Amino acid sequence: MQQIARFWDRHARRYADSPIADIPSYEHKLQKTREYFHADTRILELGCGTGSTALLHASFVAHILATDVSAKMLEIAREKATALAIDNVSFKQAEACDVEIAEPVDMVMTMSLLHLLADKEALIKKIYCWLKPGGVFVSSTVCLADSRWRYIRYVAPLARKLGLMPLLKIFSEAELKGSLLSAGFEIDYCWKPQKGMAVFMVAKKPQVTSTSAGTALK
Repeated sequence: MQQIARFWDRHARRYADSPIADIPSYEHKLQKTREYFHADTRILELGCGTGSTALLHASFVAHILATDVSAKMLEIAREKATALAIDNVSFKQAEACDVEIAEPVDMVMTMSLLHLLADKEALIKKIYCWLKPGGVFVSSTVCLADSRWRYIRYVAPLARKLGLMPLLKIFSEAELKGSLLSAGFEIDYCWKPQKGMAVFMVAKKPQVTSTSAGTALK
């Protein structure tokens, strides 16, 4: 955790100052996510970065717990929340798989996170357990195996050792869907912008779940 946190701490301010690369696609994802909201929706966001997405959704839901591994990212997120007088978003430092929640939530969001994890399957299984029956998992994930950038796998380990890149996992959209289905999810929506590499998915936990899916909240 410390190595990952240090990387993102170093890049937090630059990340916060970077403009959104594809505003129409980002707005589409925001709008599609809101179709699953209701007034008492409670959300867990993993890898919230500087909190932009959580703060944009805040007025539509009851509460958001937004987590990130980087203390510097969260410092900026709290500054934004204070400036906007938003009080229904809580920020907590934690690695995604180490998050603990008191009760199941209506939605879990991971925006640009799953491809940065050593074991995405382990987190997806936890997300399934964290959701209420009928809850939704909203994700945006770079699937590099489907693009010409798949060859970055050969330089990524060295770049990571030099501190130039975070951990980066190469997998395809089909592999990601397989991981979600194996965990028990149903794919409700899948979309990818024409020029993008990130696949936006909404996966639902069935209303009636099998006992083998587990119930752990930590």
